[in-house]
Amino acid sequence: MVQDIKIADFDYPLPDGRIASHPLARRDACRLLLSRPDGQLSHRRFSELPNLLPPSPLMVCNNTRVINARMAFHKSSGARIEVFLLEPLDPSDYVLAFQCGGRCVWKCMVGNLKRWKDAPLIMTLNIGGRELQLSARRLEALDGNAHAVEFTWNDHDVTFASVVDAAGRIPIPPYLHRESEDTDADDYQTVYSEIKGSVAAPTAGLHFTDDVFASLRGHNADIRYLTLHVGAGTFQPVKSDTIGEHPMHTETFTVERSLIEALLQALALHRPVVAVGTTSVRTLESLPYLGAAVMRGRDELKVGQWEPYDPETSCFDTVASLQALLGYMDANHITSLTASTAIMIAPGFRWRLVDVMVTNFHQPQSTLLLLVSAFLDRDSDRPGTQWRYIYDEALKGDYRFLSYGDACLLFPK
Repeated sequence: MVQDIKIADFDYPLPDGRIASHPLARRDACRLLLSRPDGQLSHRRFSELPNLLPPSPLMVCNNTRVINARMAFHKSSGARIEVFLLEPLDPSDYVLAFQCGGRCVWKCMVGNLKRWKDAPLIMTLNIGGRELQLSARRLEALDGNAHAVEFTWNDHDVTFASVVDAAGRIPIPPYLHRESEDTDADDYQTVYSEIKGSVAAPTAGLHFTDDVFASLRGHNADIRYLTLHVGAGTFQPVKSDTIGEHPMHTETFTVERSLIEALLQALALHRPVVAVGTTSVRTLESLPYLGAAVMRGRDELKVGQWEPYDPETSCFDTVASLQALLGYMDANHITSLTASTAIMIAPGFRWRLVDVMVTNFHQPQSTLLLLVSAFLDRDSDRPGTQWRYIYDEALKGDYRFLSYGDACLLFPK
């Protein structure tokens, strides 16, 4: 049973010295470990990616943009209190939240919370030559040690997007063990990042350059985008012995009608679907289950953690489920669909859309490593063997790990 999988079986030794603290000067110069369908490995460069893919692929990337989510306030006593933006509450829509002038409320984590009593925190900002006062007021406590925080500023012509850009810092991953630097403002964004909302980058996309995209188009690749705002839960460790006791984090995503149509066309023409990063994988593999829920008449646009493993919710036709999503969009007169997913992809998962994956090397005992294992050995009677073979080879070969590290191109065995 999937819930009985022991997370200790997905451990490996990762010395701190193997975690890349900064990216390479040229994004596509990183190494690329290729795992072929026969399980054989080869060592390449990311710039070679277009030549290593099947002909005429449908490639899907996550165009979310990381926000300056870390805001450091200083009290008159000298105490430093960090407010970390997680997701908007009022308004709850990301686009509307960043367009707000004067006030909005966000779900936040608070560092040094015990030093923040009732009084608001104040920060003076200069935005486009305008000086304004930003105030943060702590509201009610929320789940997961988070708090609702009300932000107000005394210039309604200034949007919250501009406030965040001026007041915050890029939230680089905690395992880098350093403060964010000015260079991270560019390094920790993909070249195709567009829609603001993430607190962590979809790091597989960090290796792409304009040259790589030009080469992909020369190989007749159909490049499409979706948006999944990566939350802080992506760094949440699995603390339970078995994965069934681990609460998977929920993330919001948006897909355009044109992407669903492209997926249906790819299925009809047997074009391979290439997912760039685990966030694209989670979104794509959530879509059929979302469509199946629509077919069952469910109103809530959300995919639960264990839906793919429940016989009552997993027996459906993929094409019919995607067509149901198009029907839902037509009935509601919308061209883009926003939903959420808490999907857990682990060995035993039934893959419906993704044929090839581009990803980085992930942390030991993480849900991302479970996803990679499920993808590699999905038709194998020995699940969990190929990922270890790949990671052992990468460790022996001095590959760089995690967000700023090297990449993999993975085909299932």
